[in-house]
Amino acid sequence: MARAKRGSELGETAPVEQGSDAPTRCGFVALIGAPNSGKSTLTNALVGAKVSIVTHKAQTTRGPVRGIALIGSSQVILVDTPGIFQPKRRLDRAMFQAAWDRAAEADLVALVIDAHHGIEPNLDPIFAKLGEVKRPVIAVLNKIDIVAKPELLRIAAELTQRKQFEEVFMISALTGDGIAELKAYLARSAPEGPWLYPEDQLTDASLRQTAAEITREKLFLRLHEELPYTLTVETTDWKELKDKSIRIEQTIYVMRESQRKIVLGAHGQTIKEIGSLARSEIAEMAGVPVHLFLFVKVRERWGEDPERYREMGLDFPKD
Repeated sequence: MARAKRGSELGETAPVEQGSDAPTRCGFVALIGAPNSGKSTLTNALVGAKVSIVTHKAQTTRGPVRGIALIGSSQVILVDTPGIFQPKRRLDRAMFQAAWDRAAEADLVALVIDAHHGIEPNLDPIFAKLGEVKRPVIAVLNKIDIVAKPELLRIAAELTQRKQFEEVFMISALTGDGIAELKAYLARSAPEGPWLYPEDQLTDASLRQTAAEITREKLFLRLHEELPYTLTVETTDWKELKDKSIRIEQTIYVMRESQRKIVLGAHGQTIKEIGSLARSEIAEMAGVPVHLFLFVKVRERWGEDPERYREMGLDFPKD
């Protein structure tokens, strides 16, 4: 896997000169949709590398994640947004607002719909609010590999009849079906202009941020019930050693002592397993050996701390 450069550590984003005579294009595409519709899997499929964490649990993505796809002479910046649902907590409200803010800022909005669930009532508020987004919108019917063709055609026809969408695509982000057609459309739709990122950059997130997200993914996959939603991960120390390896310290914040004990596991076994999985993936991403040290701390009201929201790339919602 190509190394993801530390985009947020490169300073201000500036146009990147291209050597080709072909006209270049560059545009932002916001991927929005209900939780678990496959936005993160689609982002990774379009980029061609893992830049957004993926789990079987809904609402895994918290802050917007940008993946950078090169498609011919077009650079398409994909903004993977949190799943849109009825917010209850302060964090929910921040995630909800982030999704719609990114949609309003993009050149194109792609509504990703889980074909297996079809057009459910929970999509109605999204359909309604799309009318307020003054941007072209396409519908992307995902997970077609697990739905019968007649049902797919029925859903696609219903989406077309809504007349909200420039195009309706049927794809499977998991198997790659339909991805080539979607990529070609995104490349054509990007406005003409210079690229904003270097050719080999996969995401604008720093390695520190991506490393924290990888550890959070392993926590989501290893832990059960609601616990993953009550914790957050921060990279608190990052040192490049003389032998070119990296020493990383990360803190996992939980809200109660009982949660800390669950994350640690009996004799520290759970945290060891999570650390081993995260270390392996971070090392693959960084291209060098990694020494990862995880600490679990109780911070009862981390969900009310504006600094935690800034770390996640979210605005802190006021009461």
